[in-house]
Amino acid sequence: MMLVDIGRNLVLRRGVGPVFCAAAFLAGAGAAVLAQAPNPSSAANPYFGSVTTQPLSNEPLKLSLDDAVRRGLENNLGLKVAENGEKALHGERNEALQEFLPTITLTGDTGIYQHDLAAQGFGPGVFSKFSSMFPGGKLPTGISLITKDDLTEGQVHFSQMLFSGPVIAGWRAAGAAVRAAYFAKMTARGEVVQQVATAYLHAIAASSEVDNAAALVAQGQVLLDHAHAAHEAGTVSNLEELRAKVQLQAQQQALLYAQNDLEKDLILLKREIGIDPGQKIVLTDPAPFSDLAEQTPEEVRAVAYKNRQDYQNLQNQAVEYKAVHAAYRSQRLPSLQFNSYYGTSTVNGAGTHGNFVAMGTLSVPLFREASLRGDEDASRAQMQAVNAQLADLRNHIDEQVRAALLDVSATTKLVQVARSNVELTTRALSDETDRVNAGVDDNLPLVTAQATLASAESNLVESLYQYNLSKLALARAAGVLETQYRAYLGR
Repeated sequence: MMLVDIGRNLVLRRGVGPVFCAAAFLAGAGAAVLAQAPNPSSAANPYFGSVTTQPLSNEPLKLSLDDAVRRGLENNLGLKVAENGEKALHGERNEALQEFLPTITLTGDTGIYQHDLAAQGFGPGVFSKFSSMFPGGKLPTGISLITKDDLTEGQVHFSQMLFSGPVIAGWRAAGAAVRAAYFAKMTARGEVVQQVATAYLHAIAASSEVDNAAALVAQGQVLLDHAHAAHEAGTVSNLEELRAKVQLQAQQQALLYAQNDLEKDLILLKREIGIDPGQKIVLTDPAPFSDLAEQTPEEVRAVAYKNRQDYQNLQNQAVEYKAVHAAYRSQRLPSLQFNSYYGTSTVNGAGTHGNFVAMGTLSVPLFREASLRGDEDASRAQMQAVNAQLADLRNHIDEQVRAALLDVSATTKLVQVARSNVELTTRALSDETDRVNAGVDDNLPLVTAQATLASAESNLVESLYQYNLSKLALARAAGVLETQYRAYLGR
C-alpha cells in the first residue's frame, strides 16, 4: 500500500506544491508581465525575489542583459522553489524504488531474562502430573516457579516483494511525476528569463527617458539664457523670459521623476537576480532593435508543441494520473512477498543453536469493494480532468502564438511611426529655433515644439520597449525563450 500512498501524495502535490505553482504560472505569462504592480512582492510572486549572493561594494557593477539572465537563473527565488520541488519528487521516487529492492536488516541482542512459569501456565498442578516420572513419585526439591536465563542471539532478516500491482503502477506514477517536475523546473527557467529580461528592458527604457529629460533640461536652459539676454537687451518682453523659466522648471521636474523611476526599476531588477539593493549597477546594453523574420502561426505552433515545457509537463502529469488510476485498480490483484531470517541463539552459555524461517506470503483481497471503487472513481476523475486540461492547453498555445505574432506586427509598425514622428518633430524644433533666433517668432511656439519632441521621444522609447516585450512573448509562446532570447531581441 505504500506505493498507493505515494501516488496519492503526488496527486495532492498538484494542488498546493511548488512544482504545480511553477507549471501553472505560464497561464498568463504573456500579458501578466506587462501589467506588473507598482511595487511587486515576492510574497505574491516568488519570481520577484531572489537569494542575495552579490556582496555590497563601492564600485559600480557593470551589468549586461546576459549577465542579468545568468544571475537570475542562479539566484531567482521562483526557480529555487521549482528546483526544490523537483528534488522532493526525486525523494518520493526513491521511496517508490525501495518497494522493488530487497530489504535486509541485521539484529542482535543479549540480556538476562526472568520467567514466571505459573503465569505461563506451568503452575503446581501441572508439575504434579509429572511427579510419577521421578524416583519415589515425588518432584525434586528446589524446583522454583521463577526461572532465570542468559540469552544472546543474532538474526539476519530478508524481505522481497515479488509481485504487486500497486507497486508497479506506483513506480510508473513516481517516474512520470519526476519528469513533470523537470519540465515544471524548465518552465520556471523560462519565467525567470522573461521576468529578468523584462525588468532589464524596462530599466533601459527608464534610462532613455532620463537621457531625454536631461537633454530637454539642457535645451530649456539654453532657451532661458537666450530669453534672459534678449530681455536684458530690450528686444523681448519679460513674459518670454518667465515663459522660458517655467518651461525649464517643468523639464527639471520631469527629469526628477524619470530619475526616480529609473532607480526603482533598478532596485526591482537587483531583487530578481540576487544583487544587494544598495549596490550601484550600470546597464551596459542599449535598447535592442532588429526586424524579426516573418513566421506563420503554423510554423510557430509546431515549434511550440515540440518545445513548450508546460505542455510536456502536463503530458507527463497525464501519464502520472493514469498510473495512479492503474495503481488503485490493481489493488484487487493478489500480491506475493518472500520473507526469511537466519539467526543463532545461546542460552546460559550452553552452546549456539541456529534457527531460520523461509516464508512466502500470498495476499488476496476478498472484499473491500466500497473503498476500492471510491479510490478508483476519484482517480479516474482526476485523470479525465488532466486530459481535458491538456486538450485545452493545445488550443491555448495556438491562441498565444497568434496573439504574440499580432503584437509583434503591431509594435513593429508603432516603432516605425514613432521614429518618423521623432524625425519630424526634431526638424520642426530646429526650424522654430531658427525663427526665434532670427526674431521672427516669440518663444511660445518654441516651447510647444520642445514639448512635442519630448512626447515623440517618450513614445519612441515606449514603442521600442513594447516591441521587445512582444518578441520575448513570442519566444515564450514558442517555448524557446531561454535558448533564443538573444536572437529574438536581435543581439
